[in-house]
Amino acid sequence: MCFSVVFSQDTPTSFTLQEAIDYALENNRQAKNAARDIEAAKQQKWETTATGLPQLDANINYQNNLKQQVSLVPAEFFGGQPGEFAEVIFGTKQNVNATATLNQLLFDGSYLVGLQSAKVFLEISENAKTKTDLEVREAVINAYGNVLLSEESVKILESNVAVLQKNLNETTKIYENGLEEQESVEQLQITLSNLKSNLNNANRLKSIAYQLFNITLGIDYNTNTTLTDTLENLTLENISLEILSQELDVTSTIDYRIAANDRKSKELLLKLEKSKALPQLSAYLNGGYLGFSNEFTFFDNDQNWAGFSSFGLNLNIPIFSSGKRIAATQRAKINLEKSKDDLTETEQRLYLQIETAKSNYKFAIEDYDNKKQNLALAERIEQKNQTKFFEGIGSSFELRQAQTQLYTAQQELLQTMLDVINAKAELETILNTPINN
Repeated sequence: MCFSVVFSQDTPTSFTLQEAIDYALENNRQAKNAARDIEAAKQQKWETTATGLPQLDANINYQNNLKQQVSLVPAEFFGGQPGEFAEVIFGTKQNVNATATLNQLLFDGSYLVGLQSAKVFLEISENAKTKTDLEVREAVINAYGNVLLSEESVKILESNVAVLQKNLNETTKIYENGLEEQESVEQLQITLSNLKSNLNNANRLKSIAYQLFNITLGIDYNTNTTLTDTLENLTLENISLEILSQELDVTSTIDYRIAANDRKSKELLLKLEKSKALPQLSAYLNGGYLGFSNEFTFFDNDQNWAGFSSFGLNLNIPIFSSGKRIAATQRAKINLEKSKDDLTETEQRLYLQIETAKSNYKFAIEDYDNKKQNLALAERIEQKNQTKFFEGIGSSFELRQAQTQLYTAQQELLQTMLDVINAKAELETILNTPINN
């Protein structure tokens, strides 16, 4: 119960479209994971950097020889007969060795490449976060629009059902008075039955649309949320031809930057393979103490400890690898050439995507204007046929046809309104408009 109260207090339930986008960029699960990837990349960058910094290790080794090894030496060393051997034991039964070693990398070509790679990896994570944010924004816009579409569909269907029910009641009374045919009543009944079925389905779709919207925002899918923007207002706000006149610069798009990151990483892999032919130089400094005793007296004050220390350099020079390094370098060169072609392909594909998205956006606006006119015509046609029907000069079939045409025009207009919003969002995503601005 406490968790539910806290959750309800911290989570808003009423959203404008911009508020929904802002909330999702902070709380959408994919967006949060992308932010975590950036933090992980930062930690990996430091992990790579720390490889070339001083490394200090300590080691303590305790040894208890339960049965000491026996060695044979000539017995004459101890006054024995020549040719005979005496058994002797060297060392003490127990000993302790405590050592500390400081290592420092002085030169390693692969380490220098690793530092550059860590920086590129961080850029890749940041670009991935940008792409995720763009995709989340577009998903929120689509989900928000679907909820508004379902809301408007339910309202229109409820209104149509109410009007048609009234027409059916009036027609039934006229038929009962013998002034209308039974077919007219049946035609209206068929139309009303279809409308009610569509209304029930629209209500179910509305619930699903709200659940999808909640999941996209990163909140519990059963949360009762409220959307404060309207479909018509959002449509009008998204009709802007300025975006169509923007200068094309595919190098600023996130997909191009990701492809460029891939090429950069392939260049670094090539440098890495080449660096493996360079020598590696490192230094070490160690020191420690040795303690010997036949009994466990290492914590006694009179225990004798023998100290030792050393300093040294390690130089590893690659000489011959049977062509292994050459093959790895050639493979890295091939992958680099492939990444260059992939970058060119991405650039060309982005030009096509932008032009396609602009075309779709133009069509969505034109289709919206066309469907508005069609709806106005369908409303007039339906009204005329309704008047003619109740005046006895029109048939029920003509009325039903006009009503069906009106209902189709209503749904088509709603869909074109959503198409305008979604087409604008798709174009903005490709152009990185929300990020660049």
